[in-house]
Amino acid sequence: MPKLIIGLVGQAGCGKGTVADILRERYGADYTRFSAILGDVLLRIHLEKTRENLIKLSEALRHTFGEDVLSYALEGDVVTSPKDIIVIDGIRRLEDIVALEPLPNFKLVAIDAPPKVRYERMKKRGEKVGEKNMTWEEFLKEEKASTEVTIPGVMARAWKTIANANTREELETMVHQMMKELGF
Repeated sequence: MPKLIIGLVGQAGCGKGTVADILRERYGADYTRFSAILGDVLLRIHLEKTRENLIKLSEALRHTFGEDVLSYALEGDVVTSPKDIIVIDGIRRLEDIVALEPLPNFKLVAIDAPPKVRYERMKKRGEKVGEKNMTWEEFLKEEKASTEVTIPGVMARAWKTIANANTREELETMVHQMMKELGF
């Protein structure tokens, strides 16, 4: 059986990372994310890993090397992974799936949650600099960033959408049902 490649798309705070954790813990999936490439570059050039810096770097790389540059970078990681299941987190643009869609057993999965739920989750996790102290107005402004406005269009292309507005246990159940549907 060819590798199962699950691409996760959804707006900030929707639970993509939690779905990835479930797939890693329960199914032994390998894991990579679009922002990891960007984070590696920011670390190397000694810049803080803020949303603003991630967005600027993403735009610069895409402008210079093509909108699909990160898609092809991740395709290389997927092809060389020794695992049978690979999770790709943080798909944001249609160009992000250019190199992935043609791969056998690629499944694009949208994770969806209401804005207020996502906002509260982001504040609680504080994954990126400034999230813990983010105001509702700042959250709404970030939703309009160039890296965010394309997400709904990509979500519309998903093979499956998982609604994640409630508990982790409910999310786990939906992920297990999805994996059962995929033969795992």
